[in-house]
Parts: sequence; structure tokens; C-alpha cells
Amino acid sequence: MKWWEKAVIYQIYPKSFADGNGDGIGDIQGICEHLDELKQLGVNTLWLNPIFQSPQVDNGYDISDYYEIDPIFGTMADVETLIEQVHQRDMKIIFDLVLNHTSDRHPWFQEAISNPDSPYRQFYYFQKGKPNNWGSFFGGSVWEPCGNGDYYFHLFDKKMPDLNWKNPKVRQAMLDVARFWAAKGVDGFRLDAFIHIAKADFSLQGQPENQSNVVAEQYFAHLDEVHTYLSEFRQALDEEFPHLFYLGEASSANVQQAKQYILPEHHECDAVVSFRYFEEADCIIDHQLPKRFQPKQWNQQSFIHTMDEWQDEIGSFGYPTLYWNNHDMARVISRFGDEKNPASQKCLATLMYLQKGIPMILYGEELGLPDWMASQVEEIEEDGAEPFYQAAMKKGYDKHYILTMMSHQSRNASRGMFSWNQKVKQWNGGYQREMMPYNAQMLDKDSMWHFYQQLLQLKQEDLFVRGKYERISDKPYAYRRILEGEEAMVYAQLGQDDVVIPLRKNQEVVLSQNIDIEREHIILHPYGSCVLKGEYYE
Repeated sequence: MKWWEKAVIYQIYPKSFADGNGDGIGDIQGICEHLDELKQLGVNTLWLNPIFQSPQVDNGYDISDYYEIDPIFGTMADVETLIEQVHQRDMKIIFDLVLNHTSDRHPWFQEAISNPDSPYRQFYYFQKGKPNNWGSFFGGSVWEPCGNGDYYFHLFDKKMPDLNWKNPKVRQAMLDVARFWAAKGVDGFRLDAFIHIAKADFSLQGQPENQSNVVAEQYFAHLDEVHTYLSEFRQALDEEFPHLFYLGEASSANVQQAKQYILPEHHECDAVVSFRYFEEADCIIDHQLPKRFQPKQWNQQSFIHTMDEWQDEIGSFGYPTLYWNNHDMARVISRFGDEKNPASQKCLATLMYLQKGIPMILYGEELGLPDWMASQVEEIEEDGAEPFYQAAMKKGYDKHYILTMMSHQSRNASRGMFSWNQKVKQWNGGYQREMMPYNAQMLDKDSMWHFYQQLLQLKQEDLFVRGKYERISDKPYAYRRILEGEEAMVYAQLGQDDVVIPLRKNQEVVLSQNIDIEREHIILHPYGSCVLKGEYYE
């Protein structure tokens, strides 16, 4: 068994986890100071969002130097200490590696802009004029003018030019970066936006052709060359560092696309994260306002069948990723649960993390941390925020209502500070609503933290790592895990009614909340969940 098959990944957004030097921003020193708490929780693998030198246009995903640590987080010595201390605790650590683009402040791009004859000009995509109508994920065109009629290509922010992976020197340069950090002792990489490292011919136009700024993903996502480049990258690293774990961010991948990235014979990723688990519909409260910052409605039935699909297609030979939230989406209790009812998140956690796969827990999730809230519109640093706010104000909506709605839909929703105690100041402004902080949860055996600790202890058992997955019912959501004559049945009541489930004599309740146990049955109350273990009979 490979080490990552039993990984419990804890995602740390460094700015928001723990402030070790007292400047109001989370840092590496702060992470070092809390490793014992993470070990106690049941975490065995840390994933750090980018900590490299960056202008912070996109919170570190715009890297200006892959070999230096951004001073806001600390020094190289701090990172070396962190890696050492993680390993001393028999834990692993993976770094976010941005493959698709750099910052426009990166020396490669600075040289490419200043000298059209420089070899670094071939590290990026430059064209005379705009060759197509493709649109950026961050709004506007993918093409940005840079003088003399020249344009450069960027899928994300205009200050984040895309690397040209067709150039072997780019592929070698990124391989050198990965080797450097593997030699430092990191145990793997989360490959950011890797599905975009290949682009189609720039003569192709998005549809309709008479429309500008078309986000034409078919021309810059999941192309065949992605597999070629990634396999080459992986196999070269495997020769020196065969233990590394590769977690790919495949945000738009369906299950069949994901499968191609993780088939062992393809030598690409070990696991991938797709954002397709959670189908949502717009809940338009006002058709005269843009949809972007209006709420969404979760399609639970679609989610159930999606989980089955990933378990059937990926779980049959590999390990799906199991997650409810990350740094790009709202927090689980705010998005899918009920902020006033902690049972809702306990239920959702039980449902998700005991399936076959690799749990990925966002920092603060174990406390039931809700979404960060903006106190003024300027704190929502996204295109369209100010126009939406002004339009809603003109229509007479309450300021607090507007900011609450926008905060839940913002990219900062999940990036609030970890609540170690009651006195928490947000580095990005705004505020976190009142909740039980870490120091109080440690004293309360019914707290979210203690529930997650028990859940993660179960997750380390072979039954929940390697056991076969088989869904039992939709209402309540229920499935069984089976391994070598042992069976676990997992129940989660997502509906608003009580549900009665049978309890066999040979079954033991090993984890539960918001239920009543009778002699031969269990009553699941709304958001109640339980795990039953016993012998398996054909």
C-alpha cells in the first residue's frame, strides 16, 4: 500500500491559519506552532497553498520566484524547519505547484517583455494582434496588449501570463522547480490548473464567433498534450523521487476525464480534484440584478448519483478525493448545511469522508467555521462586485443583506482566519460570525472538533480505506463498506423528517449524533447520522 492511500489531507491557506510573528497575517512559524494539534486531530498530511515569492495579485498563485519564500510567510529556513518538524511527527507535506502560469513580475516574463529577441519570449505566448475571441476565466479577453501591436496570453488575471509548455525549455524549467522542492523533502505536489497547460491552435474561434470573450474551454482544457506533458514530468521525477504524491486540480473534469489522469499505467496523477461533485442551480432573487452574486441551490439528488459514479468508476481501482470545501468555494456549513445547527455539518462529514477515497479537510472545517463576511464592498475584490452592490442599493436592499449575499458567493468566503480563540482579526478585512473557537471546543466533548477526531480515527481503519463501497438508499443517504467479512453501514439523514433504520443484534454503533437508539431500531432525526459495524453476511 502506498502511503497516500491512507492520507488524511488538511489544507492550510497560510495567510489564514496561524500568525506566529504577530503581524496579523498567518505564516510558516504559526503552522509549526500548531502541528501537534493537527496530529491530535487525526491529520497525517498537510497541503499548503502557495508560499512562494509573489505580488499576491491572486493570493500567491501568481508566482514571481519559485525558489524563494514570500517574506509575508517567513524564510527558507522556516520552511525547512516546517518540513523537518512535520516528518518528525510521522506526517507528510505537499506543496501547491502552479504549472500553467507565472506572475508578470517573474524574471522570465520581464525579460520576454523587454527583449523580443530573448529566448524567454518563447516561454510564453505572444501574438501580433488578437488571433481569436477567447475569454479569460477572470473576465475580459485572454489577450493583453504589451506594445507594438503585440499581445500575450493569460487564462486567468492579466498579471498572470500562461507558460508555453510546447517549449521543452519550459518543461525542463518546471521540472527543475519540482526537483528542488522534492530535494528539500516535500512529499508531493498539488498541481494547480494543470488541465490547462496545453492550448489548441489560436486560429480557432469560440462560439458564437461574433461574440467576444468566449470562455472556450474546449480549446484550453483537457487536451491530449496535457497527458503527454504530465506523464513526461511525472516519470522524470519518479526516477529520483518515487515516493511523491501527485494531486491534480482538474476543476472541470467529468469522471471519465478524471479517470484518464489517474490510471496507473498513464503515470500522471495519483488523485484529482474535480469541482463537479456539487451541482447547483441559480436562486434568482431579483432578475434585474446580475446572477454572479446571487445565491445557489444545491441539487442533493444529483450529488448522490455523482458520488455513486465516482465510487464506481474511480473507487474500483483508485481513490476519489473526498471534500466539501476548499479555498475557492464557500464553507460546507454555510453552503450545504445550516450555520445555526452544528449537526448539519457532522452529518455531511460522516456522509462524505467514510466513502472510499482521500479526505481533504479545509483548515477550520473541524471547528464548523462558517463563511467569512465582508463589512464593506471594497473587501470583495472581484470583477463586478461594485456594480452589483450599487445596483442592489439603488433597488432598496439593505446593505447588510447585500454584503451577506455577496460574501457567500465571493472567492474569499472560505478564507477567514482560523479561530484559535475569541479574539480573531481578519487579514482581509470583514469579520467571522461568532462560533465556538478551538480553545473552547477542546473542553467540550460534543464539539465539532471532537466529532471530527472520532471520524478520522475510523477513517484510518482498513475497512474504510480499502473496503468495497455499495450504496443502500437515497433517503436517508446510506451506503455500506465491506472488507474481509466485516461490514460498516453509514447513514446520513439530509431530509427534515425523522427516519427509522433497523439495528441488528450483531451491529455496534461506533459513531453517531442526533439520533435515538431503541432496542431493534435507530431513529435518525434531521441531520442525524450514524455508523454501524458488524459481521458481513452475503
